[in-house]
Formats: sequence, C-alpha cells, structure tokens
Amino acid sequence: MTISKLPVAAGLSAVLALGACTDPATLSGQTDPNQKAKQGALIGGLIGAGAGAIANDSDRGLGALTGAAVGAAAGGLVGNQLDKQAAELRQQLANDGITITNTGDRLVVSVPNDITFDTDSAAVRPGLRSDLNKVAQNLLRYPNSTVQVIGHTDSDGDATYNQGLSVRRANAVGDILQAGGVSFDRVQTIGRGEEQPIASNLTAEGKARNRRVEIVVIPRNA
Repeated sequence: MTISKLPVAAGLSAVLALGACTDPATLSGQTDPNQKAKQGALIGGLIGAGAGAIANDSDRGLGALTGAAVGAAAGGLVGNQLDKQAAELRQQLANDGITITNTGDRLVVSVPNDITFDTDSAAVRPGLRSDLNKVAQNLLRYPNSTVQVIGHTDSDGDATYNQGLSVRRANAVGDILQAGGVSFDRVQTIGRGEEQPIASNLTAEGKARNRRVEIVVIPRNA
C-alpha cells in the first residue's frame, strides 16, 4: 500500500509557520523574552509530528498534526520552566563570573575554575560555596530534571593529569549540590579534561574560559 507523505509534510509546515508567525523578533527585529520557550514549543512540535505520523498508520496526516500539538505543548512547558529557572538563578547568584545559558532544552551554569579553586586544587573556595548552595536550592525548587556536573581544564600540562583534575573538581562541586539536598540519583559528575575547549588555548584569556565547571540542568521530559 502506498501512503501519501503530503499530510505529514503539511503538518510539519504548519508547525514551522506557527513558530515563525508567533515570533515578534521575526516581525519587528526586537528580542523576545519568551524566545526560548517558543523554540521549545517548535522543537517539541516537530518531534511530536514525526512521532504522531509513525504511530497513526491509518491517517498519518492526522497523526502528525495531533503529535505536533502535543509535542508543542510539552516543549513550551519545558521552555517556560527553563526561562523561569534561569531568571531566578541570575537574581540569586552573587558572583558575576558565573554565567547562565538557556539553550532552549537545558540550562548551562558555567563556573570559572579561577574563582572556584586555587591552582592545582580541587577544594572549592569558601566564597563560592554560598553560590553553589543557592544553585542547589534552585534545583530543589525544580525537581523534574537531571544534573550533569562537568569539569574542564585548559591544555597546559599533562593531558592525563588534567583529566583527573577535571574529575576531582566536578566531584567537589557535585558533593556540594548533594550536601545542599539534591538527591544522589539526579547528579552525574563527569571529567572532560582538555577535550572540550570553548575558546583558544593559545591565549591566556582563552585558557581562563576553558578552565570551568559546568552544571547542566536537563529537564526529564526534554
């Protein structure tokens, strides 16, 4: 039996059109404070459309549209939650060196190693513990997520040593989050060493950016 793909394509096009038409930034060139939530809805709609089409063999067009609607709703909820959680963190954290990035499907809280640890140390400085405790309290208010704590270094020194140091630093930050009440099964600690730079290791400024611990908050239904 030959099944027409046109209704499925129409369903996907409808979701794309909805995202474009409801984005004030597209219409006016201005930044939309709810952009991440809308991106989440759009991504969820596209995924839902594909899943709905596959699930509904009798009417793939209807399945795509139904799946798109359900997926968009779920994606929008995730995006709204992340917008709210990010705004609360920015208001609560005292250190301007900590950055919070909402990618649309997760939050990345980046803590520079230079303000968190002494050189060649995995002991968190007392001045940063307060902010990390605030991150823990924020995670308790938003329990429907998993948390990856990822340690990174620059490329100076031995790569094997850097890998071990990144693991120890990720564990140190993860321990503080767990001591603040975040359950053990939500937190995964990972060391990446010098494998994932975000800037050039050829400059002092780039190396400083690469030395970091990232707390990645991933909604469970993302």
